[in-house]
Amino acid sequence: MMKKKSIPASKPFLILFLCQIISALDVPLDLSQPPTITHQSPKDYIVDPRENIVIQCEAKGKPPPSFSWTRNGTHFDIDKDAQVTMKPNSGTLVVNIMNGGKAEAYEGVYQCTARNERGAAISNNIVIRPSRSPLWTKEKLEPHQVREGDSLVLHCRPPVGLPPPIIFWMDNAFQRLPQSERVSQGLNGDLYFSNVQPEDTREDYICYARFNHTQTIQQKQPISVKVFSMDSLNDTIAANLSDTDIYGAKPVTERQPVLLTPTGSTSTKVELRGNVLLLECIAAGLPTPVIRWIKEGGELPANRTFFENFKKTLKIIDVSEADSGNYKCIARNTLGSVHHVISVTVKAAPYWITAPRNLVLSPGEDGTLICRANGNPKPSISWLANGVPIAIAPEDPSRKVDGDTIIFSHVQERSSAVYQCNASNEYGYLLANAFVNVLAEPPRILTPANKLYQVIADSPALLDCAYFGSPKPEIEWFKGVKGSILRGNEYVFHDNGTLEIPVAQKDSTGTYTCVARNELGKIQNEVRLEIKDPTMIIKQPEYKVVQRYGQVSFECIIKHDSTLLPTVIWLKDNDELPDDERFLVGKDNLTIMNVTDKDDGTYTCIVNTTLDSVSASAVLTVVAAPPTPAIIYARPNPPFDLELTGQLERSIELSWIPGDENNSPITHFVIEYEDGLHEPGVWHYQTEVPGTQTTVQLKLSPYVNYSFRVVAVNKIGRSQPSEPSEQYLTKSASPDENPANVQGIGSEPDNLVITWESLKGFQSNGPGLQYKVSWRQKDVDDEWTSVIVANVSKYIVSGTPTFVPYEIKVQALNDLGYAPEPSEVIGHSGEDLPMVAPGNVQVHVINSTLAKVHWDPVPLKTVRGHLQGYKVYYWKVQSLSRRSRRHVEKNILTFRGNKTFGMLPGLEPYSSYKLNVRVVNGKGEGPASPDKLFKTPEGVPSSPSYLKITNPTLDSLTLEWGSPTHPNGVLTSYILKFQPINNTHELGPLVEIRIPANESSLILKNLNYSTRYKFYFNAQTSVGSGSQITEEAVTIMDEAGILHPAVGTGKGYSEILSATSPVMHTVRPTFYKVQPLYPRIRNVTTAAAETYANISWEYEGPDHANFYVEYGVAGSKEDWKKEIVNGSRSFFVLKGLTPGTAYKVRVGAEGLSGFRSSEDVFETGPAMASRQVDIATQGWFIGLMCAVALLILILLIVCFIRRNKGGKYPVKEKEDAHADPEIQPMKEDDGTFGEYSDAEDHKPLKKGSRTPSDRTVKKEDSDDSLVDYGEGVNGQFNEDGSFIGQYSGKKEKEPAEGNESSEAPSPVNAMNSFV
Repeated sequence: MMKKKSIPASKPFLILFLCQIISALDVPLDLSQPPTITHQSPKDYIVDPRENIVIQCEAKGKPPPSFSWTRNGTHFDIDKDAQVTMKPNSGTLVVNIMNGGKAEAYEGVYQCTARNERGAAISNNIVIRPSRSPLWTKEKLEPHQVREGDSLVLHCRPPVGLPPPIIFWMDNAFQRLPQSERVSQGLNGDLYFSNVQPEDTREDYICYARFNHTQTIQQKQPISVKVFSMDSLNDTIAANLSDTDIYGAKPVTERQPVLLTPTGSTSTKVELRGNVLLLECIAAGLPTPVIRWIKEGGELPANRTFFENFKKTLKIIDVSEADSGNYKCIARNTLGSVHHVISVTVKAAPYWITAPRNLVLSPGEDGTLICRANGNPKPSISWLANGVPIAIAPEDPSRKVDGDTIIFSHVQERSSAVYQCNASNEYGYLLANAFVNVLAEPPRILTPANKLYQVIADSPALLDCAYFGSPKPEIEWFKGVKGSILRGNEYVFHDNGTLEIPVAQKDSTGTYTCVARNELGKIQNEVRLEIKDPTMIIKQPEYKVVQRYGQVSFECIIKHDSTLLPTVIWLKDNDELPDDERFLVGKDNLTIMNVTDKDDGTYTCIVNTTLDSVSASAVLTVVAAPPTPAIIYARPNPPFDLELTGQLERSIELSWIPGDENNSPITHFVIEYEDGLHEPGVWHYQTEVPGTQTTVQLKLSPYVNYSFRVVAVNKIGRSQPSEPSEQYLTKSASPDENPANVQGIGSEPDNLVITWESLKGFQSNGPGLQYKVSWRQKDVDDEWTSVIVANVSKYIVSGTPTFVPYEIKVQALNDLGYAPEPSEVIGHSGEDLPMVAPGNVQVHVINSTLAKVHWDPVPLKTVRGHLQGYKVYYWKVQSLSRRSRRHVEKNILTFRGNKTFGMLPGLEPYSSYKLNVRVVNGKGEGPASPDKLFKTPEGVPSSPSYLKITNPTLDSLTLEWGSPTHPNGVLTSYILKFQPINNTHELGPLVEIRIPANESSLILKNLNYSTRYKFYFNAQTSVGSGSQITEEAVTIMDEAGILHPAVGTGKGYSEILSATSPVMHTVRPTFYKVQPLYPRIRNVTTAAAETYANISWEYEGPDHANFYVEYGVAGSKEDWKKEIVNGSRSFFVLKGLTPGTAYKVRVGAEGLSGFRSSEDVFETGPAMASRQVDIATQGWFIGLMCAVALLILILLIVCFIRRNKGGKYPVKEKEDAHADPEIQPMKEDDGTFGEYSDAEDHKPLKKGSRTPSDRTVKKEDSDDSLVDYGEGVNGQFNEDGSFIGQYSGKKEKEPAEGNESSEAPSPVNAMNSFV
């Protein structure tokens, strides 16, 4: 016999589960059955009078039931009321209130009946009442005038609503009035003052009633309260008495407690079972009394007792008859106490002991319906059949009523009916429907086939076998397909068919078969059971003490069944973690950054899977931080205690414990592995995880002997590797992958070389790694040719046709089998040289430096390889202008792909060229096409090879030049332009001269004396002008004292050059400010002493440049030394030099990458023996100083006399960068400056042009320039760099006004007065 057991009381979680199974064992809906009420409105149904009334009544049955209603005990004909409708296929009524109906007209008691051919079920009596929220009755409220310390009750007396309203007190600002032990609201809504205080005086005590059902709030008229203090009362009395009267109100006196509610010493209270019991005591007194509650002769029920309203209200939930008794409240203050006894009686509306349950019987069977209920007083039991009292219902010979039981014997199909049991007393009723359904049905199993159950090991397993049949089937369980019937104490068989395995083990896994049989048949069903490993916390969070503003981490390392997905939740004090970015939740830890005092508490790690849940907690204590020592940051200590768990064929879980992070948080961990089978001693990178993670699931390859180690990394660096983990050898398997990068390329015209990347050791997945190489010619109906080779990476197929495509595949295999089928690649056998040359080669000359060549493509069959493109060979045969041959240098241009044209750039103008074209494949070049001759037209010439200006006199200069290096055609003429320049870099009128092409020199006469000129010189062909070359020169000073006319006055340039210049052009004498084209530093000069040297230079470029001077020993390989120049000065003193040493020096500008001057070399003077003599006392020195002073005085007089005969000619920085006034503006597309962008124009002036013949020197912009201080560069300097001599300051600029100035011009002013 199978052992049947009831559910143990120690397993309450099973009870709910089994109840759910039992409740689900209904008659299948495809079988005939009486109606069953499935849903109905509550017995006491309060509705919103503004909305439609919905009275629910749903039922099921076979055939589907029909519905009818009664109202107040009589039939309710819904067809006669236009406002009432019934939902289709339902008994639910909808009363349309929103379209004119009135809810009050539908108040009453409603009952629904669901009926079919097998019986009738009825609903409860549903009492419909519309909610009410009446207004407050108008009343005249007198102000309350109360003496300080007296008690006070403010009555609310809210209107009677349905349901009763919620009461609260507020002021005019809709703020709740504060309540305390002294002032509180009673259960009836009144506001009680145990004693009033002056601060209670106010005029807006307002009682509000909130009616939740209609969502309305009603307001009582404000109540005014005025509290008289003793001081103010005494003042009032004094004002009304004479001085001789004795007066004075008594001071506030303390009083012992007096109960405000309830009154008297005793009262009674009746409450129903299951409700909430509320008892209240509010006392007056001064000081404010304290309330205490006790139960006479017993204890207040634990876990169900609560104190509210400052302990003035005792609340006991879910009361039962055992809670009846006497409850005493005691109000006490320092003067005494008072008490009140409330006698509580708990009555009970009927409640079920055994509710009747549906009964399914087969013809001829017996059965019973039991209806047992209890209550206080004891309820009466009455039976109905199909909604009719059983006494007047049709008789059934198989039925017998015995009090609360109906006994059925030898039932037949006509015995089917619905029976109602009514249990009622004065406090309520219970109504239950239970049908008797007489059926003859073979067994059915309702549990789905092959249902999977998953259970944690050592836990109960419940295997469901929900069934139905009539008569009731017997259930048997088997394990496995051919297993024997299950018996014994290790199994429990429940009446609902469920098999319980109280303690499931790993060997409980398997397939279980449930067999249901009765006299009409037999059926079986299989379910599967899997036993999972329990979830465990192998490293729990530990108690931590952390300093304020520090960091703390709780670990929660788990171990779980590999098929379950765990979720980890952290709680603080059994609540969610604060929403704060300082809390960082990792996979197996919780880190709190910048800890504060509010982080104190208990932290719980909860791990949930779909089958189980575990948790662990730890306490965090936050303490004040001690004085902060110096923080030492270092690399982290290595991790330790590596552990391998969850070993599977292709994966494993690695866990570790981090080492000390040494004040720098660990950012991540690096996991490395060693393959002891294939590469012992070599560690490879595996993966990395965040620094908050201490476990990782690693993917493994077969046939590898793994060891793992972990490296911690922080901002300082990497830790030492951890100790290796234990070794884990994975099982061998056939290869998972095939070789990569498979290629087929022939090395000879008759072979095919197949290559691939060999699999690495751990990719072999097992011993005996080989490769199966297969090939066949593409687009030919051939079979695959295959060969198996050893662990190599190349195989050569010989005897192939030239350059034909092949399909190739390479498959890996080992002793355990083949890898998956490889993909095919296309390769080609070997190439040969192309056979033919391109034809129809044509050349189209586009301009003097560019040509376009066209050709016809060769047939692809003749390429005999991969077409890589075409090569064009071209070379210059001769220049048409020079008629001279030179060494032929061939140029090659390659055009990729199947192009049929190309551009030939960089050709020389006016030249003869030849070219040919060849096709190229992977093997090489094919034959050349016949040479094609073409010529380029003339172009513009290059600049003249040089321009010299010699023989300066007072009014003439000689110009010599060389022809252009590249004439690029036949020269037609030279163009010379020149113009004077004054000391402010303004340009005078421009003169143009055309010179025959066969000339190489020219003498310019009738020029102004002591005047600087700038010259622009270029050559021309018939195409146009070439680039120009520029130079500057100065006519010498007139020593005869004759002042020549200024430029543009008297005899002009047209007169000066008319005899020698057949073509000449002048421009208006307007001056232009010239900006330098490019920055440069030039004219670096040095003046050296024994241990220092003064460096000066000229600068042309942007303003505000910051200079530096670099120097070093000449000929040395040492790095340059660098000195920064203060400001934008153009001189600097190098100190600390070695006497008698040669130095190299150069000047650069900060911020201009690579922009420096050319190098200059100087030598310091030899060391002189010093004598400790005070020369200031020597006679020869005194005489010398007198002579020097006299000479200076004479020089000043001479200078004053000769000031109108000329002076020094200052030229600012950037003088060589004067632009040609006819220069074109900058082009937007390439940023060049037209013809004036020739590089030769920016070279420093030749040495001969730096210093004019009259020894005048150029003057810098800066007043600190040393060359402003005297002539030449060999002047004497003091050790601080100052110059011993006359200082000549700059003159202020004056506007050029021709000869209208009345005063004689100074040498400087004369240079500023060009017209």
